[in-house]
Formats: sequence, structure tokens, C-alpha cells
Amino acid sequence: MSVFDKAKELLNSEKGEQISDAVLDKAADLAKDKLGADKADKIEAVRKAADEKLGNE
Repeated sequence: MSVFDKAKELLNSEKGEQISDAVLDKAADLAKDKLGADKADKIEAVRKAADEKLGNE
């Protein structure tokens, strides 16, 4: 099994979903801090789009 297969398997697991959600949440919070609250809606939209691509729901 290659490294890519293992990574794909991890992302498709419940634990992988939790990890990806935590990373996306932290990235969104950081972006809001750096870019300001007025950009929060756009940041959340990007976070949601990324979660749909990475997540397994």
C-alpha cells in the first residue's frame, strides 16, 4: 500500500474527518483574525467548499 493510498484511507475514515474538520476550523479562525470579521462570510464559504472536497460526508 502506497503512502497516497494510506492518506486516502485516513481521509475517508471518521478519524480523518475529525482531523480535517479541526484543521479547516483552525485555518478559518486564523484567516478571520488576519483578514478581519468583515470577510468572515467569504472565509466560511471557502471553508465549507474545502470540507466538501476533503470530507467523507
